Amino acid sequence: MRTGALVTAVGVLLAALAAEVLAASDVRGVRLWRAPDNTRLVFDLSGPVQHSVFTLAAPDRIVIDVTGAKLATSLDQLSLANTPITGVRSAQRSAEELRVVIDLSAPVSPKSFTLAPNQQYGHRLVVDLFDQGSAPPAAQTPSVAASAPPVPVTPTQPPPKLTPVPNGKRDIVVAIDAGHGGEDPGALSPVKGQYEKNVTLAIARELQRQINAEKGFRGELVRTGDYFIPLRKRTEIARKKGADLFVSIHADAAPRSSAFGASVYALSERGATSETARWLADAENQSDLIGGAGNVSLDDKDKMLAGVLLDLSMTASLSSSLNVGQKVLSNMGNITPLHKRRVEQAGFMVLKSPDIPSILVETGFISNPNEAKKLHTASHQQALARSITTGVKQFFHENPPPGTYVAWLRDEGKIAAGPREHVVASGESLALIAQRYQISLAALRSANKLNGDVIKVGQTLQIPATSLAAQ
Repeated sequence: MRTGALVTAVGVLLAALAAEVLAASDVRGVRLWRAPDNTRLVFDLSGPVQHSVFTLAAPDRIVIDVTGAKLATSLDQLSLANTPITGVRSAQRSAEELRVVIDLSAPVSPKSFTLAPNQQYGHRLVVDLFDQGSAPPAAQTPSVAASAPPVPVTPTQPPPKLTPVPNGKRDIVVAIDAGHGGEDPGALSPVKGQYEKNVTLAIARELQRQINAEKGFRGELVRTGDYFIPLRKRTEIARKKGADLFVSIHADAAPRSSAFGASVYALSERGATSETARWLADAENQSDLIGGAGNVSLDDKDKMLAGVLLDLSMTASLSSSLNVGQKVLSNMGNITPLHKRRVEQAGFMVLKSPDIPSILVETGFISNPNEAKKLHTASHQQALARSITTGVKQFFHENPPPGTYVAWLRDEGKIAAGPREHVVASGESLALIAQRYQISLAALRSANKLNGDVIKVGQTLQIPATSLAAQ
């Protein structure tokens, strides 16, 4: 009897396991985002699936065959406006295969991959449809862990600059990056349905409006809508727009809901300056994995050489980043509490541009109920944008790029030059700073009441107007 019962039990268990293996995954929902050069479809699944994608012409179509899946949602609710998609239909070809057909108004280049579950989503199938003339990115592995971020390298070509206007006075270009977007919602508010990606886009749009209202300045949005952009591509977009400054807007979360206050970050060459900075940097750098961009392989590069080149090229931009960051932080302190009163430094991926001064602005903790409420109001968003605009203006009035309208105003004496400031970056000495600003060591010591040449990272130095030529 015992043997028979054991056989029966084993048989029941094997049957249950077989049924589980054969059970189809449900397609529980389909989401769509439109980006400037592509359309992303995300299929939310109850379990893993196999799939294949191919194209058909006359008329143009994309066919997605999903093995081990059945449709458990409607495809009629998708908003197809401003996309090349004219319709989405499906057919259950068998109990184990679902076919989805995407009708198109123009040919596209498809790229697809699956994503394993994470803290925010279950299994997903992602299909990106790239417009004609917009080649899909090179093949990447979206599920690779980001435990060892690749070493960024110095661009092989100089960044493109805007063509100067006939009188030679171009605008100062500020690239404004709204954090997260699309598949990656960012941090979650205690209020249901409120996401970081929406707050950052609202503040970014207001910041662009205010910067554009300043003569001699132009704000350029990196992300103009609710869609995902890989972190490295954000700095590439800024470079293509000829940016003089990169400002990334965020409203992050912390493990404790009581955490509050705004912060400004610049890149750290030696890691985070605090555990809070480290935690936030790790969370942001996982954004590519959430969105499905994966890590870029740099196996063919000499990483030590790349690191040396990066250190050399970043010295000036990091110093400027700390400088403008401190001005922005000081102005933000006038309208909202600060988490830290000095610019923090951490390894945020979006700050790793060796040729563009870059700062990341944490406008507050969206995980704090009180700050979340303020961050969702237009008046607070406007005040935050105004404080950032003021800090950016102060920096560029002191350090206008050559050939810009603001540089011309300063050279003509139409704006007060004002005292210049320099925030000490890692690896800088007092002698190097004096050489950079063409002033004597004695004048630099005197202006800052220094008895010697010892300075600290993060220290703000006053730069006197006296030049070496006058010594």
